[in-house]
Amino acid sequence: MSRNKTVYLCSECGADSPKWQGQCPACGAWNTLVESVAEMKSESQSRFLSLSSVAKAQPLSEIEAREAARVSTGIREFDRPLGGGLVAGGVALIGGDPGIGKSTLLLQTLAKLSERVPALYISGEESSEQVALRARRLGVAASRMGLLTEINLEKILAFLKSERPAVAVVDSIQTLWSEQLHSAPGSVAQVRECAAQLTRLAKQLAITIILVGHVTKEGALAGPRILEHIVDTVLYFEGDAHSSFRLIRAFKNRFGAVNELGVFAMTETGLKSVDNPSALFLSQHERDIPGAAILVTQEGVRPLLVEIQALVDGAHGNPRRLTVGLDAQRLAMLLAVLHRHAGIACFDQDVFINAVGGVRIIEPAADLAVALAIVSSLKNRALPEKLIVFGEVGLAGEIRPAPRGQERLKEAAKLGFSHAIIPKANLPRRPIPGITVTGVARIDEAVTCAANFSVS
Repeated sequence: MSRNKTVYLCSECGADSPKWQGQCPACGAWNTLVESVAEMKSESQSRFLSLSSVAKAQPLSEIEAREAARVSTGIREFDRPLGGGLVAGGVALIGGDPGIGKSTLLLQTLAKLSERVPALYISGEESSEQVALRARRLGVAASRMGLLTEINLEKILAFLKSERPAVAVVDSIQTLWSEQLHSAPGSVAQVRECAAQLTRLAKQLAITIILVGHVTKEGALAGPRILEHIVDTVLYFEGDAHSSFRLIRAFKNRFGAVNELGVFAMTETGLKSVDNPSALFLSQHERDIPGAAILVTQEGVRPLLVEIQALVDGAHGNPRRLTVGLDAQRLAMLLAVLHRHAGIACFDQDVFINAVGGVRIIEPAADLAVALAIVSSLKNRALPEKLIVFGEVGLAGEIRPAPRGQERLKEAAKLGFSHAIIPKANLPRRPIPGITVTGVARIDEAVTCAANFSVS
């Protein structure tokens, strides 16, 4: 018997190489070449057909631009990271740790959508009986949603062409396999080919397709990186397995804004939208405690109030720097700025920083809250309970403005906060009822201002 020819495919960019190498010759990534079976070229028919019948260029000025019509999922917090709802012909990819609630959310979503439009759930990981049991537990067993248990790509494409559902969920893309390829399901070639064919069909028939993707142990989506480039929207399901709260964050959206956040609570009957997410990330203390500062962060267009906790303690040996939900490298920078420009030395102290509620903060506007929480813990003097803080700290000790400062202050005032320390450039032109705002230009001014606010 003739032996199948093998090639090595890069899991990052999808490029192929005739032999294994430590570094991908195309993108330069290390240890990403995976052995796969070489695919035979078919001369009878091409799998890659043009989206348009006649390929010709048009002047951009003659093309009519229209806003994409959206279909609400019926779940408010899911519509938010999607940019307002689903778009006909759009392809979304949602990833997350096993058991975090991806299938639960999508089953609930399709049950609500099936009341208005034809909806189809394609399960490649669970049998129809298992899906029916989950639907009964969630209280959606009586929905008109269609269910197909299949992993063969050609059969799925044929079913979609014949039934023409408005929305289809594929759970998951790593379980599908195409007859055109000889490699196993989940391989780089299979994932790339199945995603490309489903995306092409979605554009041709105006079917909204939601793909469920596995994640690696590092938390990134499994499969080739080109998978994220093929789809229109990339969503990540985040949350602590020991907590009942779940977050959906948009990292890519061709039809809306990125970095939007949807907040859910996991209950016995499925995922429920959280009306006031700021309440999740604020601890309830009986009294003011040192080392706690309230930050107003911005997730897309939504301001969120998050409690930043700091613990500064004498080091026994080499000082440790630990962060949960924040950038550890930025913490080292803030400690250096505090020492150089505010005279606050922590070189012989262990410093631990935590963002309450398991939220992950990536914007630099959290710098000022982290710095004041550190000073509060080091001096053992609590900040007032009704004080909020935001602002970016520069290496020269300056406090830089944060975007959407007005929206942050209005959200804090709405939740009952009465004082704010913010960058001087973010001072509102008109007073905001219910909140007193203090603007600072440098880190030493902020430390002095916080000391005046502090309570013994």
